Amino acid sequence: MSTSKTIVYEWNTIDWKKIERSVFKLQKRIYRASTRRRKEDIHKLQRLLIHSKSAVYLAVKRVAQDNQGKKTAGIDGKASLSKKQKCQLAKEILRKPLPDKASPVRRIWIPKPGKDGKRPLGIPVMADRARQALAKMAIEPEWEAKFESHSYGFRPGRSCHDAVRAIFQYIRMTQFYVLDADISGCFDNINHEALLDKMDTFPSLRRAVKAWLKAGICEQGRLFTTEEGTPQGGVISPLLANIALHAMASDLHDRFQRTKCLEGANGPRILWKPVIIRYADDFLIFHRDLDALKEAKELAKQWLVQMGLEMSPNKTRITHTLKEFEGNVGFDFLGFNSRQYKRGVHQSSRSVNGKPVGFKANIKPSKKSQKELQRKIREIIRRCRNASQEVLIMALNPVIRGWGNYFCAGVSSEIFSMMDHLIYQKLWAWAKRRHPKKGRKWIADKYWQTSQGHWKFRTSEGKELVRMSSISSKRHVPVTGNRSPYDGDALYWSTRMGRHPEMPDSLARLLKRQKGCCPECGQFFKPGDIFRVAKVTSEQFPRLKLLHEHC
Repeated sequence: MSTSKTIVYEWNTIDWKKIERSVFKLQKRIYRASTRRRKEDIHKLQRLLIHSKSAVYLAVKRVAQDNQGKKTAGIDGKASLSKKQKCQLAKEILRKPLPDKASPVRRIWIPKPGKDGKRPLGIPVMADRARQALAKMAIEPEWEAKFESHSYGFRPGRSCHDAVRAIFQYIRMTQFYVLDADISGCFDNINHEALLDKMDTFPSLRRAVKAWLKAGICEQGRLFTTEEGTPQGGVISPLLANIALHAMASDLHDRFQRTKCLEGANGPRILWKPVIIRYADDFLIFHRDLDALKEAKELAKQWLVQMGLEMSPNKTRITHTLKEFEGNVGFDFLGFNSRQYKRGVHQSSRSVNGKPVGFKANIKPSKKSQKELQRKIREIIRRCRNASQEVLIMALNPVIRGWGNYFCAGVSSEIFSMMDHLIYQKLWAWAKRRHPKKGRKWIADKYWQTSQGHWKFRTSEGKELVRMSSISSKRHVPVTGNRSPYDGDALYWSTRMGRHPEMPDSLARLLKRQKGCCPECGQFFKPGDIFRVAKVTSEQFPRLKLLHEHC
């Protein structure tokens, strides 16, 4: 057998189930050592994982096979690696897992969603991506044991819905002044030395992270040095940004005394610690007292300066959850609008002792999110103005279903019905344009059919448009405390996956039927796993099963 065929055969025969299990066991040990603050054990286990053949092969698989960006090339032009190239890359990394120097990243500009501006994206070469994935496997479990419980962005097992639910828990019975803050150019301005000192890791890993930070940027044939920031697009960049922003909430808490009397116009006031909820580079600070909130804002500014960061003056504002303050009521965060509405005795929320608080908190899709959906629907219908009804339905359904599944965790039924009506109006205009000489009844009979008392945009073959109002609301249960997928409680995390608002009902039913396990390898599904639905034909009837991608 030739060398080339031998290498391809070697990649095809890798036991991914064994590799996944081996790597996760090491990560779990790193997490436990970190919870016990055993620095020497953490570094020893991290070195063991980085030099592990299983971890190297898994890192190559994740960036060159599983990742959606596998077809995007860096400055070397290499993308979509063959099986032979994957094996060769893995063997190259095994010889030197952590580099002293890194290749520059290729900068491309992508449009910001719903905005006219563009965001810079740095694409490392495939070898650097694989090494970053390997380093991330070792660093992430250590910091998952340290991260604050109210930090939700770019973390395994946590999502936007956890942050939104945490917000609701705070505002459902208490009025707050809120600082809605945004960090200006977070990824582009992080201080390298401050970040490396904060990581406090062993020398070879520190040199590797520093090499990736100092790699430079190549744009249109010109090379630019990087003295600050971490490039968006790198595998390890989101984790480094989280490390840079870690401890902001705890440091602010330490600056506030739990009981502190201040003399004011209305007599002495008692201040308490502010509440901070952070998702990536966006964060909220809650406090009942306006002066205390302004003090917390100044302390946050001073803290960010240490990391080379600053708040965006255009996007940072103070508002109130119930009453109008500086022309605003409530705030938008992660696409949701959160605020309190005045209510009478019978409709008001009630405190712990059963007394009405005079308002009710609601979290619903923001107006900006609604306009963005209408824009997408309008563009799809315009693009499909000459296409068949079935093609239009297939283009619209993923957008409608995805938007509905994301916002079903809020109070959205009224807005969902309104969206259905607006979509109907656009579809009616689309149908009338196709048949200008036909009457209303003829057009309605051709494109709409009645089913279960509702008019549905449906083809004669039964392909129908998803009605957003048919998507039921789901109350999302947030992650409890400082729990992490690396804590070893696989049953807890597989159960959460099935209850997540964005998990399709069909997959949730399969997860429940399989009790959160993959029937092929017997392992629990955990956040971050890639899975597939496979049809297994038995003697009596075909049956669907949910399997790991490597199974």
